[in-house]
Amino acid sequence: MKKLFLFTIFASVGLTTQLLSAGDATVPGEVTTPYPTIINLAVEWAIEGDDNLNATCDVKYREVVSDPNRAVAWRDAMPLRRIPAGQSVGTRPIFTWTNRLSGSIFDLQPDTEYEIHLTLKDPDGGAAEKTVRARTRPVPKAANNAPTRNVNPSTIGTAKPGEITLLADGDYGSFVAKTDGEPGKPIIYRAAGKAAMFTHVSLADRKHVYIEGLVIRTDTVDPEKNHQTAVNLLGAEDCVVRRCDITGVYGVRAPSKPGAKNCYIADNVVIGITPWTNEAMGANGKNIGEGIEITGPGNVICYNYVSNFRDCISFMEDTWTYEQHCIDVYNNDISVGSDDAIEADFAMSNCRIIRNRIVNSFVGLSSQPGLGGPTYFIGNVMYNLTYAPYKLARRSYGDVILHNTVVKVGDGLLCFHAFDHGFFRNNLSIGGPPGDKRWGGYGSGSGQAVNLQPGLHSDIDYNAVGVWNMPFNGRIGTHTFTSVEEMRKGTHQTHGIEITMDVFNNVAFPDKPESLYTPPDLRPKANASVVDAGVVIPNVNDRYKGKAPDIGAYEAGEPLPVYGPRPEGMDESTKQ
Repeated sequence: MKKLFLFTIFASVGLTTQLLSAGDATVPGEVTTPYPTIINLAVEWAIEGDDNLNATCDVKYREVVSDPNRAVAWRDAMPLRRIPAGQSVGTRPIFTWTNRLSGSIFDLQPDTEYEIHLTLKDPDGGAAEKTVRARTRPVPKAANNAPTRNVNPSTIGTAKPGEITLLADGDYGSFVAKTDGEPGKPIIYRAAGKAAMFTHVSLADRKHVYIEGLVIRTDTVDPEKNHQTAVNLLGAEDCVVRRCDITGVYGVRAPSKPGAKNCYIADNVVIGITPWTNEAMGANGKNIGEGIEITGPGNVICYNYVSNFRDCISFMEDTWTYEQHCIDVYNNDISVGSDDAIEADFAMSNCRIIRNRIVNSFVGLSSQPGLGGPTYFIGNVMYNLTYAPYKLARRSYGDVILHNTVVKVGDGLLCFHAFDHGFFRNNLSIGGPPGDKRWGGYGSGSGQAVNLQPGLHSDIDYNAVGVWNMPFNGRIGTHTFTSVEEMRKGTHQTHGIEITMDVFNNVAFPDKPESLYTPPDLRPKANASVVDAGVVIPNVNDRYKGKAPDIGAYEAGEPLPVYGPRPEGMDESTKQ
């Protein structure tokens, strides 16, 4: 193998020359922190080499403070994921991704600078340390001392940068914003009451423009009509859609290049027209509409209630995909996604789907495919799914599945499709009888506790799995089992446990999938087998209360997260 000389800086030694193997050794490159969002930061470390994929990178972080008397301790974050260079298969066009270490730091404070220390290790050579700084974005707000002006349907178009325009009740029809705000001086169109009514709002190609509290009703009478989007964000940057009441076949969209960038879609109610019926379920079902559908980097979709669409929240696919990096989807409340509840397809890196609640949906979480990743699915709760909780399809790469809770008919911990470079930890899943139908023409699985097809580079362990009213069995790749002891003898799930519905407090199994279930409380009982049974994952679950983290989306005894629109005055900067 060809040899080369690399120079690595060590803190106590100085400059040392090492003889390294070009293929297996790591050659560190540039560190970047692209597209900060409000509560999360991404870290990308470009590398060359490491053909045997054994390089690791530990992460520590701390808030940057100006007071020299205030000491801030370093905290551990989840190590960066090793992302080998690759390309998609069978997509239009073919997407490629570069060789790197990549990951996110979660649940930070808004508008705060952080110091991030990285320690790269490779037994084949190329160790390095780097420290970088990055700042989270602030929660979007009005300019300081922003003037307020009352407007009506005839004067709405006179808004200026920095102003808050208070919209009187009335019929505003179809509105196109034609003026940009400025950094720190957004234009805000805010409803003064509860009846500023619109048929369509366009923020296309606008910057720093906010709409707040509007009522938007598009035509929903004729399902075959070419329906207008309620809120158009195509080409928008740093725009906000907040606390709006939206009804339409298509809700909030930026569905093609250049998409939207650094937009904030929060605390809205978005309702479509697709019913919860067997005929409506699946890719070929009688369904229509997209609730919140975007492409583009840095967008935040949080605390919305979205219901009755083909896909409730979705990214774009194939030729419509554009720079799908660092998109956050968190704390949304979703019901009736007749195809996908959250479709994070073609996520490119550091997209984060966290703490969403999903009920009455065909697919829970889709990554079809992940383009290298990491794509994070953390702390989501799914109840009454008729197909699969995870659709890691089209050779998805780089999906990180942590602390999710699933209760559904058919197979529990289920992905019908082959995937690779997947990482599963601390998930709770219960399956059961599939019922007497093929839901939407598709099967939900036969009632196995586990049914997964991981690739050679996947890692699946510490998951709690079980079935209701069925014998325990499952398969992971070619390894089949009929007991938890047999399950543990395979390559995966060596620390997995078997559970039943008794881990919950009086929760009924959703054995009538066409019913519209209300979300149950899926927190574990205090003495459940999942309590203290998980493995520690820095910056994800290291604030657990007992001897170890609990398996599933919730810690026993902790309050439920806020799902859907928050009370007035609450945002990411307030403690919840």
